[in-house]
Amino acid sequence: MPQLMHRIVPTVKGITLAFVLEKAPSRRKALGSFYTPEHVAETLVNWVVRSPNDRLLDPSCGDGRFLASHRNVVGVDLDPAAIATVAKELPHARVYAADFFDWAMHTRDRFECVVGNPPFIRYQRFSGDVRRSALEVCDRVGVKFSSLTSSWAPFVVAAASLLKPGGRLAFVVPAEIGHAPYAKPVLRYLLSRFHQVSVIAVREKVFPDLSEDVWFLYADGFGGESDRITFSQWDEFPRKAARPNKGLHVSRHEWEKWGERLRSFLISPDVRDAYREISERSDSVRLGEIARVGIGYVSGANDLFHLRPSEARQLGIPNEFLRPTVRRAGFLRRGTITPAIVEGWLQRDEPVLLLHLPQKGRLPDCVMKYLDTASAQQARLGYKCRNRNPWYTVPDVTVPDAFLAYMSGLGPRLVLNNASCACTNSIHAIHLTNGLSSSELRKRWTHPFVELSCEIEGHPLGGGMLKLEPREAARIVLPSTVAKVSQELQAAISKGVTTLRRWRHYVR
Repeated sequence: MPQLMHRIVPTVKGITLAFVLEKAPSRRKALGSFYTPEHVAETLVNWVVRSPNDRLLDPSCGDGRFLASHRNVVGVDLDPAAIATVAKELPHARVYAADFFDWAMHTRDRFECVVGNPPFIRYQRFSGDVRRSALEVCDRVGVKFSSLTSSWAPFVVAAASLLKPGGRLAFVVPAEIGHAPYAKPVLRYLLSRFHQVSVIAVREKVFPDLSEDVWFLYADGFGGESDRITFSQWDEFPRKAARPNKGLHVSRHEWEKWGERLRSFLISPDVRDAYREISERSDSVRLGEIARVGIGYVSGANDLFHLRPSEARQLGIPNEFLRPTVRRAGFLRRGTITPAIVEGWLQRDEPVLLLHLPQKGRLPDCVMKYLDTASAQQARLGYKCRNRNPWYTVPDVTVPDAFLAYMSGLGPRLVLNNASCACTNSIHAIHLTNGLSSSELRKRWTHPFVELSCEIEGHPLGGGMLKLEPREAARIVLPSTVAKVSQELQAAISKGVTTLRRWRHYVR
């Protein structure tokens, strides 16, 4: 390593580098930056660099550890403090303190290779001018993302668009590349622009302090086209791993048949065959074919709108304005919510009575008095309350046929609703639509195959948890209650469930 020295760094939009290093953990979290282990950075650089003259770009260079492994390098990062550090530690690097998407729109530079660990910022905070720039850059190359896109996906597309013909890229990416809706446009774009596209799933955590798993993305031959993804599974990321040329060749057609989700290919071919066989039986149905799956209501102020029976009595609120509700998945411990169970909640004075007020009509004085309290007036200033009219009417309160606890370790629970309860958005509401009885739904749900279907159609959330979004829950396969399960099929189901639970760290 040459002697470290300070140098002047080019900047854009007047960003200066006279900047004091901030508290690293909170700053890095806000920017979605978690620095890559050195042996991983070195390996990814070795994958993409073919010549000492290759010009390499790291579009989110952070502390510069990717840039340290090559001489002809360019780095961009939004954090001026990080850029100042890189400028001091790596005098051979040309670095820019800038929003990468804005920089990408204006630069004329092109590169033989791109490498890095793009920031992982979920859509809630990936907003404003940065997101507008990101979507504009991607739109220019024909890739459209929804407003729910996390930052890493447009980062990969924008960086790839700066390659020269024949160029390569290697990125650390969240494991959600295997299942997220916004991963699909990324992989479609790469297949249409590269000769080779590889995704490497790594089971052991690369970042032990994060709940999010990471996989690896490699593409070679920019300007070409590919009809398959090379998919590899590694228990851990080895030191000095060879360039990923081997693995399961997943044709684009096969990938599309599995919903453009690579996570399905973590299970073995025999398990996938068994899954497809049962899914395609004439007496099997998807949950979305027999029911509408949605989230429950959003009150906007849970403490205000959910009362304990003792509070309701003290306030004198009439029963016509109170509705029993399932607040969270912890209430779903039995197969059916019955009036007796609800009565138990009320006797324990649980806050399970939703204040459900009509949009029109005069409200009793006791209700108006409650809505005029300091806590109520504070609640009405919240986003949800202030954007509805009247502010105190909670919308979308329905009585579903069943509830689905959509975040769990062992697996999601389906519970029938025999007590006319509503539910909050912490639980999925299941409304039957084609005449199937709730008891028949319950019987189908207990089929052993459904356990595997939940694992395949859902996705890992972190901390060993499995989550089912409404669209994923709608794809759960419900075999006929009379469908027989052979020992061979049962073994395949068990094998698939264990495999996917290992990958989400629920079992070892």
